Amino acid sequence: MWSFGPPPRGMYIHGPVGVGKSFIMDLFYASVTVPDDDSCCNNDSHSHKHPKITKRRVHFHEFMLDVHHRIFVYKQKHPRGDAIPIIAQQLAQEAQLLCFDEFQVTDIADAMILKRLFLLLLDWNVVVVATSNRSPDALYEGGINRSLFLPFIDILKHTSDIISMEDSRKDYRLENRAGDQSYFWSNKDVNGDNNINNNIQAQLEEIFGGTASGTEAEIIPVLFGRTVQVARLNDRCAWFDFSELCYQPLGAADYVSLCCRFPVLIMDRVPQLDANHLNEARRFVTLIDACYESRTRLVLAAQVPLDELFVDFEAQVESTDGDEELFVSEKGGNSSSFATTMIRTKEGEYYEWSATGRIGVSLAQLSSANDLAFSFRRAASRLVEMGGKEWGRQ
Repeated sequence: MWSFGPPPRGMYIHGPVGVGKSFIMDLFYASVTVPDDDSCCNNDSHSHKHPKITKRRVHFHEFMLDVHHRIFVYKQKHPRGDAIPIIAQQLAQEAQLLCFDEFQVTDIADAMILKRLFLLLLDWNVVVVATSNRSPDALYEGGINRSLFLPFIDILKHTSDIISMEDSRKDYRLENRAGDQSYFWSNKDVNGDNNINNNIQAQLEEIFGGTASGTEAEIIPVLFGRTVQVARLNDRCAWFDFSELCYQPLGAADYVSLCCRFPVLIMDRVPQLDANHLNEARRFVTLIDACYESRTRLVLAAQVPLDELFVDFEAQVESTDGDEELFVSEKGGNSSSFATTMIRTKEGEYYEWSATGRIGVSLAQLSSANDLAFSFRRAASRLVEMGGKEWGRQ
């Protein structure tokens, strides 16, 4: 693929939110060009021009959606075939340089796909550059069957330059804040009967561009043959209640499709997102990422100020074997006879956490809970940047 020499090493940039990881990667991505013939050699056998380097910059959510969709399409025709080698070849032919933003691994399916896919892409001499909130050794931490994923981490460290920005704690997005032009809040429902709420409603209507009560619902196509319905919309904007997008079983594919269709999304009745709303918060963060990557304007009407929207927490795991960071409790959970997972709020309160409530948990959920804590901080930082007057596609 790299006809003028061996492929360079990849890069893996990790650190806190807002320190400039994506900015650095984007500068690199924009600067990648093919050197002039004269800069390589003057040999007649190399007098032809080198082919242009193909490259792709994509949010990791969107990339994995693409991979899963390719697997789905392949399996439709070859139910017993192995899709991964074919997909690796397709990706390599489409892009010799892959730049991933927000690289993360939260489930065993993605972990196993990445392990094989990454090896095959290396065989095709594809160079991978990624940003992440996590260091390589912390990827898929606490995940089920993580031992099967560890060889991927070793390969990543062996083939990439690991660049840490952990010591940089300055969130540059906060410096560029241009006012909360897309974030409104009141401690009562936006449809409540007081001047503040009526004013918010009027501003949302102005952004929307008028009422759409007579507009028919639109069905938006989504990958894998699914659809998502939009009840209130016009040509450029769709208006949702928080429950429509975050209490429903939607994911990155749905949000990406909405962002492709509408340059502006309005969401009202956004609650404070804490340990009681972790599943909803996870979907909301995914929506924010989709809007950020597509430069879709996301207008929010919430019940709390922006700096109080995400209640910070840390997930820890109890264990008697000494391998994990400990928080001792007298009550055991269902992950094993010796372990349970806890959530600590910013007020210092502790709760048991599980997907169905707060009682009982599996250790496999620890990784996704920890990743969500990172995601909260990233989402809050991005919302500040997205609140600027210049944000949006049009």
